[in-house]
This record gives sequence, C-alpha cells and structure tokens, in this order.
Amino acid sequence: MPDRCNRGRGDRAFEGDRRSSVVVTTEPAAIPVLGPTAAAIADGVEEAASGRGSGRLPRLARHEITLADGHRVGVTVCGRGVPIVLIHGFTAEGMLYAQTLSRIVAMGFKVVAIDTADHGSTQGLPTGGANFEEYTKLLGRVIDELGIRKAVFCGHSMGGRIVTEYTAHHPDRVLSVILLDAIVGETWDRIVALSRVNPLLLVGIAGVLLVDSLYTVPFLRDPTQALKLGRLVAPTIRSHMMNPLHMAGPAVSILRSRSSRWMLEKIRRAGVPLVAIHGDRDVVVPLSTARSAARLAGGMVVVVEGGTHSWLLKDPEALPAIFKVMFSSERALRSKARDFASVGLEPDATVDEIEAAFYDDDALVLRLTPEIDLDSLYESAGRPRYHWHVDKQVAAAVAQRAAS
Repeated sequence: MPDRCNRGRGDRAFEGDRRSSVVVTTEPAAIPVLGPTAAAIADGVEEAASGRGSGRLPRLARHEITLADGHRVGVTVCGRGVPIVLIHGFTAEGMLYAQTLSRIVAMGFKVVAIDTADHGSTQGLPTGGANFEEYTKLLGRVIDELGIRKAVFCGHSMGGRIVTEYTAHHPDRVLSVILLDAIVGETWDRIVALSRVNPLLLVGIAGVLLVDSLYTVPFLRDPTQALKLGRLVAPTIRSHMMNPLHMAGPAVSILRSRSSRWMLEKIRRAGVPLVAIHGDRDVVVPLSTARSAARLAGGMVVVVEGGTHSWLLKDPEALPAIFKVMFSSERALRSKARDFASVGLEPDATVDEIEAAFYDDDALVLRLTPEIDLDSLYESAGRPRYHWHVDKQVAAAVAQRAAS
C-alpha cells in the first residue's frame, strides 16, 4: 500500500453474504417497491432455519488518505463489484453506517463511505466550510483520487445535498442517485429561507434532530442493536465533545444554502435515475421534501412507514431489503444490461471485468479494499423492522410529465 494511505482506526466485523452485482438504474413509475413482501419474509425464515445467512458479514476497512492537494480524508471501504458511494449526514461519519453497508456488500457491491469535511477523519475546508459547493468539489477530488470512474451515489440528509450537486455537475460519472431523507427539494429550500429570517427555526430543527439522534439507539426495543450502534457512535460523540465548534462550518453552509431546484432539474435533463427513500415520520426533513425532489428530477419516492430521520441507522436491515426488491425487477435488470453495455460489459460479466470497467487501472480504492472470500458470504436473514411502499402520486405525476 502506498505511503499516503494508512490503515485507520475502528475496523469492525459484521455478518453477511453475497449474491450478484447489480446497478441501480431505474425508471421510477415502472418499478414496484413494496415491502417487506411475504415472499421475502418467507425466504428469510427459510434461511434462518437452514443456518444459511448466519455467518459473518464482511469486514469494513477504515482508512485516512491524503489527497494530492494535502487534504486528509476519511474513507471506509469494503466489497467487490459496482461501487456505491455513500455520503453521511450532518454530525455523522461513514463508519456509523457500517451495519447497513456490510449488508450491501453482501449483495455484491463495493461500498465506499466518504467522510465530508469536518466530519470523521476528514479535515476541515480552508475556506471554513460555509459553502456547500466546496464540499461538492472536495467529493469530486476524492472520487478522482480513488480512481472511481462511475458509481451509484447515495446520500443521507446533508450528504444527499452533496451527491445531488455532484451529480448535477458530473452526470456522466453517476449511474443513479439514491437520496435518504435528503435536504434537497422545494420544501427544504423554504425552511432554509425562513431560517435566514428567523434563526430560531434552525435552532428548533437542531433540537429535534438531537432528540431523533438519541432515539436512534434502540435501548429498550433492541438492546443488541443498541450495543452495536453504541460502539459505532462512541468515537463520533467523543470527537464532538472535544471540538464542538468544528460543526460550525457545515451548519453555516446549511443555513446559507440556496435553491436546489436547478440541480434536480439538471439531473432530470441528463436522464440520471433518482430514487428518494424517505421516512414518513421525519419531522426534521418532511416527506414533502422528497416528493418535491423526485418531481423535479423525474424520479420516484419510496416511503418508509414509521421511519424518522435516521431510520437506516435504527434498522440496518431496511435499506438492503429495499435494494433487494428494487434490483429484482425486470426493469432494473434491463437497466443493468444497458449500463453494462455502455462500458463494454456483458450482463453476466465477472467481478474482475466489472472492476476493470468501473475503476481506473491500479485505482487507489482497489488497493484500500480488504480481501474477502466472496463465495463464503451469505445475505443476512434478518427481518427488516420497517414496511415501505412507492408514493403513487409522485409516480403518476412523473409519468404524466414524461408523457406531455
């Protein structure tokens, strides 16, 4: 491994498995997403009874790399195949999503979680971080440095804003965009505009976010999950306590952010598929935000029933289960074949062929990835806590707009 790469702290092992590499390129109105389905639950029960799926999920490796411009960045990597790049939410870091990411690796992806400026192992921006565009530029430099040619981009909360803006500027580098309770859309834009007039509104939102974050750890409902999540969140809490002011830059950037409409409309014109997955009990970023974003981008909304702002941390089985249903549709498989063909791949391409197409030769991200035995992995047999469905009104509106 080159001198500029160091093995980071906090490597952890979880359970898991692998089936196939799939690219998320969907046409929203045509893909049924409803779950968990009876068939999926039956499959999970059968796996649990047979002992399959009870093995360990793959290990995620945490690194701190130094870019050519000297910027230190925290990166968490694992898996093989098509890359899924995850950008975390405000005050979080990539490793907090380790349980969900390990299950996605088991489905046949390479996950790359990148800490944004002033979060995790990534140093702050020279400008102070008061402008979202600087976070987007930093993401672009990290993607280039890692040698990722094209990927699925997934962003939670603030991370959703960053990946949306990155996609608007670089649609040729993006297979699809997955927004998780993201702060893009006209509803959120109005909230920010009102906060500039009345800053107390933002203070109230911050308070609700704090309560939601505390509630994220399911102390009574699931003590085992609470222990796992507690171990992951402890380093983040210590970091915030030692340097509470380092969140000032990202907070100011949220307050100063301008309309996200232009970037969503640009994504629609570029034909990049977008899926907004959003909890219907998110009082920090209302569900109407996702609906607005999907309408503007020509995408779809998947509603997580009972989900608050950090539902994917509360239940690490939910997002992989949604992915599994989405990827199994005929439309998704046709999209995969089309995207593979665009980079010279057959639908049944090997993992080595996939990585040769989606990464630069001798890409840094490949050298950062820990070795795993793909044949020894099995998908988690855990049952998701949440149900979900596609928002039919948004699907109908997008279909009507496409037809007009």
